[in-house]
Amino acid sequence: MNDAADTIGLFSNGSSFVLAVLVFLAVTLMSFGLMAAVRVRGSVKRRTAGIAVAAGGGEPQEPVSLRDQGVKAVQRLLDYSSKHFSNAEEGETKVLRQRLIRAGIYEPRAVGRFFVIRVALAIGLALTAFIIIPMFVSLTGPMFWMAVMAGAAIGYVGPSVYVDKRIKSRREEHRAGFPDFLDLLVVCADSGLSMEASLERVGGELAETYPSLGANIHMTNLEIRAGRTMTDALEHFGDRLGVEEARSFATLIQQSAELGSSITDALRVYSDDMRHKRLSRAEEKAYSLPAKLSVPMMVCIFPVIFVVILLPVVVRLYTHHY
Repeated sequence: MNDAADTIGLFSNGSSFVLAVLVFLAVTLMSFGLMAAVRVRGSVKRRTAGIAVAAGGGEPQEPVSLRDQGVKAVQRLLDYSSKHFSNAEEGETKVLRQRLIRAGIYEPRAVGRFFVIRVALAIGLALTAFIIIPMFVSLTGPMFWMAVMAGAAIGYVGPSVYVDKRIKSRREEHRAGFPDFLDLLVVCADSGLSMEASLERVGGELAETYPSLGANIHMTNLEIRAGRTMTDALEHFGDRLGVEEARSFATLIQQSAELGSSITDALRVYSDDMRHKRLSRAEEKAYSLPAKLSVPMMVCIFPVIFVVILLPVVVRLYTHHY
């Protein structure tokens, strides 16, 4: 009886059923027609390309895939951004270029790519938050849009934070390796090597222990070979390292050359000064350790001590066994 009722209900809605079947057939025929047209058009293009290549005597070119087109589009965008931002040498672009160099990113198009990556991350994280947040958290109204804006802000600020972190790590490496660099320079100068030969020798020795410092010394050697003066090359060396010791070293070499004093004696005195500064920094970190440990002790150790001391008293008060 139920099957008969369902059959009667189905035929009572016969017009809706027939309409649905017709729509399905129409969409199916349209889809197959579009696929056939696209396929025929692709075949015609391939045959035309083959005829043109045969007439020109060349080799047939492979069809360009969607992936290749996407890569080319991204490359064109990066080239346009790099060309737009690389021509500007004033203001924030110049400061950003200097920051990227200190972070170890020496590519000429790095500024344009930095802006493209920052905008792409901001848009991508905003869209991700827009799609994912409703799946896990029921946020509505202003809170939802604030979460989306927070994702965009994180994507926009993220590249700058990454660059600052790289600058900090490389600066610590440069500051730690600069006294060793000066000591080796003194040894090379005492053995009779020139400043250019000493820099080349020291750069090779420090390449394994301090890779960033060794790479910058090698770049300074290349600048000197290209025709730049020793003073200018050392000034650029100090700007790339981003530490005050390197700038003072460049000034020391310049003044020694201008005044005609012994570069070896000046390097020996400056090396002793750098060694004392490194020892002072180590002592400063050691002396600041108790103050830094006070907060973890107050948060983690003192509560445990209070619980151990006061727990028996609380138990006795609770059980009335004073």
